[in-house]
Amino acid sequence: MPPKKQVEPEKILLGRPGNSLKSGIVGLANVGKSTLFQAITKCHLGNPANFPYATIEPEEARVIVPDDRYDWLCDKFNPKSRVPANLTVYDIAGLTRGASTGAGLGNSFLSHIRAVDAVFQVVRCFDDAEIIHVEGDVNPTRDLDIIAEELRLKDIEFVEKALEAQKKKTRQGGQSLEQKKARQEEETIEKILAWLKDGKDVRHGNWGPKEVEVINPLFLLTAKPVVFLVNLSEKDYIRKKNKHLPKIAEWCKEHAPGDPILPISVCLEERLSQFETDEQVKEECKNIGVESALPKVIIQMRKVLNLGSFFTVGPDEVRQWTIRNGTKAPQAAGVIHGDFEKTFIQAIVYNFTTLKELGEEAEVKAKGKMMTKGKEYVVQDGDILLIKAGAAKA
Repeated sequence: MPPKKQVEPEKILLGRPGNSLKSGIVGLANVGKSTLFQAITKCHLGNPANFPYATIEPEEARVIVPDDRYDWLCDKFNPKSRVPANLTVYDIAGLTRGASTGAGLGNSFLSHIRAVDAVFQVVRCFDDAEIIHVEGDVNPTRDLDIIAEELRLKDIEFVEKALEAQKKKTRQGGQSLEQKKARQEEETIEKILAWLKDGKDVRHGNWGPKEVEVINPLFLLTAKPVVFLVNLSEKDYIRKKNKHLPKIAEWCKEHAPGDPILPISVCLEERLSQFETDEQVKEECKNIGVESALPKVIIQMRKVLNLGSFFTVGPDEVRQWTIRNGTKAPQAAGVIHGDFEKTFIQAIVYNFTTLKELGEEAEVKAKGKMMTKGKEYVVQDGDILLIKAGAAKA
């Protein structure tokens, strides 16, 4: 008999499952968070069409995800309705030293971070006599240390409470499967606690699937993916130089390996957001010799959240849908409508790249590139889908 094919265990991601994931803008007070939030919600990203930049509440907004594929499909089909993908962004109150023990708006700040799925961490690298720094002077690596420590201290507090609750379960003793599972979970929680006390963030650990199942319900602050936004003056951003950048790169290499770092000038982004049209923004960027960093910021956040897109197209509507990478066809159908997941029959699938290369859907079909896929098909980023589903049961 041939040897049994080993099945790779499905990798479970840190964080909440789902497609409607949220990002929070985090940092010390007076580093440019709220200005960035205002710029990001007013800026000219992608093609707004019929989708206004909607500030849901003063500190929450949906931002269009810039995507050339979506723009191309809208030009191609010229639909009556155009719906781009979007990302929900929160402006979170400024953190202060001692937040983990409730200093300043500490508890409120930390609970708001618990509610988001990923973090834009803004680090200030500009001097401005009119904008006071809460720590007295501009020192980005010290600021990074403060935030990292506050988040870790709060996580230690969460994990210690979870360990206490878990020990109450395991003290009951016995050899049942439930007790065995409870003891394994206790070991994992102890491992997480030791990791945090060693000064390391949970997102940088190499956790197995069963460990991730224990971590995710804890909603740990240091388990969330982080994109570091290095806030430069407009002058430094244009000349691509700042005395703090090498130190920040060194800090991230040591404390946050693999986390993306993006230079940005929040004051430039604010200025660009005041222009009324895309053409004016492009003209200004051409004059000063740089591009807005905001499209990169939004795309990078989707990347760290492990999000991708599929499209539905036609003369009535072109829409870009957001899914987690690795999503199967029935779950992708469920993003369009909950009933479609339950009554899913099959999906007609082809990829954007194929359509762009061949030019017409009829040509895609003629070349045999239009496929019929069932329930096990994993939707790829850039797929164009036509879902076939049965009638929903009353």
